[in-house]
Amino acid sequence: MVADDVSESYGDTVALDGVSLAVEAGEVFALIGPNGAGKTTLTRCLTGTRTPDGGRVELLGSPPIEAARERLGLLPQDFDPPDRLSARELVAYYAGLYDDARAPDSLLRTVGMDPDTDTWYGDMSGGEQRRTCVAASLANDPDVLFVDEPTTGIDPAGRRALWDVFEDLADAGTTVFLTTHYMAEAERLADRVGLLADGSLVATGTPDDLIAAYGGEQYLAVETDADPGAVDDLGYEVTRAGDELRVLGVPPEAIGDVAAALDARGVPFDALSWTEPDLEDVYLRLADGPGAAGADETEVTA
Repeated sequence: MVADDVSESYGDTVALDGVSLAVEAGEVFALIGPNGAGKTTLTRCLTGTRTPDGGRVELLGSPPIEAARERLGLLPQDFDPPDRLSARELVAYYAGLYDDARAPDSLLRTVGMDPDTDTWYGDMSGGEQRRTCVAASLANDPDVLFVDEPTTGIDPAGRRALWDVFEDLADAGTTVFLTTHYMAEAERLADRVGLLADGSLVATGTPDDLIAAYGGEQYLAVETDADPGAVDDLGYEVTRAGDELRVLGVPPEAIGDVAAALDARGVPFDALSWTEPDLEDVYLRLADGPGAAGADETEVTA
């Protein structure tokens, strides 16, 4: 799929401001960003449920409105099926829309649901509802799957079970485009991540490349009241953050050496903890940090 200089506005509000991206067949692409950044609007433009004001969108080699519906799966965040259907009835309904659908019972077992339960959808927990909806979105065994916040409302164990489902789909060749607020989800699932802020795609790249470029340094947190100047000869940059000193750039194998150096200098400390940057650090720096809004998009590669 391709988005080329896509723009969209709601009245005076700019939702998308010249967004360009390309997702390869069989790739898992995660779109992250704050609420109101334009993630859902971009998803709607890519799926053909909304026509952008400007730019070009291509899906399965055609404009989205012309793409073969039987090859697509879509699970919007606000999907609201009838309350008085069981999980099996709901998935069977969507399976019945296709000639070569997957078996409803198998789909439900895939997402960790018991196909024999007769609980109505409206009486299910939020996690059960979301699992059932994921199963329904897979009824036609799509070549391209769009999922907007797929694990919202699901407990950690259920979330990880669904991650396994998406990984199996990708391994089988399905292209997965997902939006998420869970950075661990994007970091585990995505081949590439795009960060959207104020309608602009600020950066794209693999999770590892984004972390290397924007995540900051690994550091050793030293819980102490000491002044940074007391340890400025350790060979590392030292800064204060709240009730701790942060010794920047310390590799894990050097933690013991730093602790010994602190003791040798008579610097008292209550605890040491080593921290490695992750995708959440990237998010906080690019989406919420100074200059995020209106930043130029950067493709990060190793």
